[in-house]
Amino acid sequence: MDGLSIVFQEITRLFTQPFMLFTMAWATFLGIVVGALPGLTATMTIALLSGLTYGVDPRVAIPILISVYCGAIYGGSQSAILVNIPGTPSAAATALDGYPLARKGEAGPAIGLATTASFIGGVLGVLAVAVATPLLAQVALEFGSWEYFLLAVFGIVISGNLTAEDLPIKGWISGFIGLLLSMVGLEGIHAFPRFSYGNVQLAAGISLIPALIGLFGIAEVLAVLKDIKPRKVESQLTRIVPKIGEVLSHWKATFKAALVGIGIGLIPGVGEDVAAWVSYDVCKRTSPEKEKYGTGCYEGLVAAETANNACIGGAIIPMLALGIPGSGAAAVLLGGIWLHGIRPGPMIFFEFPAFPYELIGQLIVANVMMVILGLTITRFTVRVLEIKKEIFMPLVVVLCIIGAYAVNMRIFDVYLMLGFGLLGYALRIGKFPAAPMTLGIILGPMADDNFRRALSIADGSLAPFFTRPISLGLVILIVLLMLSQNKKLMAKIFRRGVSA
Repeated sequence: MDGLSIVFQEITRLFTQPFMLFTMAWATFLGIVVGALPGLTATMTIALLSGLTYGVDPRVAIPILISVYCGAIYGGSQSAILVNIPGTPSAAATALDGYPLARKGEAGPAIGLATTASFIGGVLGVLAVAVATPLLAQVALEFGSWEYFLLAVFGIVISGNLTAEDLPIKGWISGFIGLLLSMVGLEGIHAFPRFSYGNVQLAAGISLIPALIGLFGIAEVLAVLKDIKPRKVESQLTRIVPKIGEVLSHWKATFKAALVGIGIGLIPGVGEDVAAWVSYDVCKRTSPEKEKYGTGCYEGLVAAETANNACIGGAIIPMLALGIPGSGAAAVLLGGIWLHGIRPGPMIFFEFPAFPYELIGQLIVANVMMVILGLTITRFTVRVLEIKKEIFMPLVVVLCIIGAYAVNMRIFDVYLMLGFGLLGYALRIGKFPAAPMTLGIILGPMADDNFRRALSIADGSLAPFFTRPISLGLVILIVLLMLSQNKKLMAKIFRRGVSA
């Protein structure tokens, strides 16, 4: 059966089976509500549900995770427009024009256009997954242990560059701490115990899902409860469903934003928030109405919302083809997929040939659910936004504990989650990004095993890292990425080159 047939078969299954239709509807609804509530993020919710859906049939569990992912990235736009507080980091750029539109009494049309822009961006992202994933996986089949090790290092370095608030070195430190944490337990080649200090619970390594729930769930709860502020909701909503002409009038910005979103998604560990900001900047620079951006401009709203939803597809491409996620949320999604026995990577089209196409079908259905619910439940969202954070945050803590415990049914994972929660909160205080650490934990085994395997194959020689073309290219790219963050050193090297 070819890929297109599998996609249509999966779409038919999801739409014609009442249980699956209901499941994806409530999961998308949950994602939108979670995304709209400031303090609850897509990454945290996927981590929670990964634990809670462990043991559920993968053909049910993975569509739930996909639906929550799509719904939450979109849902952040509703609070950004109505409250001027982005529900998710990816909606921060949306607030620049969304809230001024709400203040003008145009909250309804703003939400309607944001919803359709999110849908178009999401669908274009899915098309990118369908086209690019098989091609990238085919290229990756040429990779050896040297290239896989360097890909892992490249992912951590570039993620650190683009996610750190001030100094890129903080992102690198976060990523390499994640690498060290991934080495706890039995190593992958000789099964020799490392860094477990005789603790039997650590012999199997750090459990991924409890660690991610702590980093993104407990840490978020602590950060939110530390800074509780009252918020005013712009609840006067007029027409929400946009006219076709209103949607088509911004086609240029939509197309540019989708390209930017997909492109940013391909970069390991960067994510939807960066995609939205870069797209907003690109569209503003190239727009004839650039002076209107930030004052309540529909084009600016479209630029941000199209990009952050197109980025979902972009982030899933390297996740499926290489096993390297393109965003923090995709990293947690990868962990959830691992829990169900599916290992994304270059061999996925041989080991699980139907899965990538089933995932494409699930993404299409999730985006359809998102646009339908997004245009119909906004008035409900307004009521939800009026709930005080002090009320629902304790519930989040309870769900975090249940999610961490459900994976292995052991109390040690709850302690592990709480420990990572404190670590995640400490990272926030020090302005260290959590995304590189997540990548480090996920990519650590790939880096460790492939580095040691490469040395074994080459009798301990490092020469193949510099004699294999792809490997050498990755080495040069990593060095340039690190040097580009030190302008003084680059200037010094350049001056020496000129004087020579």
